[in-house]
Amino acid sequence: MRKLFRKYKSVIRFVILFLGTYLVLGFLYSVYLNASENGAYFPDYITDLVAKQSAATLDGFGYNSVLRKDSLGQGMLLTIDNKYTVSVVEGCNSISVIILFVAFIIAFAENFKKTLLFIFAGAVLIYIVNIIRIAILTVALYKFPQYENILHSVVFPGIIYSMVFILWMVWVRMLKPTSAT
Repeated sequence: MRKLFRKYKSVIRFVILFLGTYLVLGFLYSVYLNASENGAYFPDYITDLVAKQSAATLDGFGYNSVLRKDSLGQGMLLTIDNKYTVSVVEGCNSISVIILFVAFIIAFAENFKKTLLFIFAGAVLIYIVNIIRIAILTVALYKFPQYENILHSVVFPGIIYSMVFILWMVWVRMLKPTSAT
């Protein structure tokens, strides 16, 4: 058994670091969400901020967007020309995706400074791409509501997860090759 642990030490290390980081950050995020209930921001501060920034992005591109609280209390309705388009809910704020990204980067961590800088840059990039993704999705659903299923379920999740995958590949390529021991 000890021989197997030695042989697969790097795989075991990766799995423990990845799962440990993912579980700890996921737990902290759930604590944040529970603390956000009945707070000043709806549905929580980060989702509220993402919805406002997505609306501002649409306005910047010349669309007449309006943001208001969902009557069902699930998220923020983002409309163009008073036509319902999207509901920005907690799952749209990119935090869960950033947690997944961070867990992978930490599992392949190299030196502290390099890892921390890459996590920060990657998280900011994912956040920005997510806001642009929501704005583009809003316009696409405004213009092509008949394609809601494929746009919301396939195309736009593909954008954010492709971004994460590309960042992971960049990170792995940046790692120093280790010599065989």
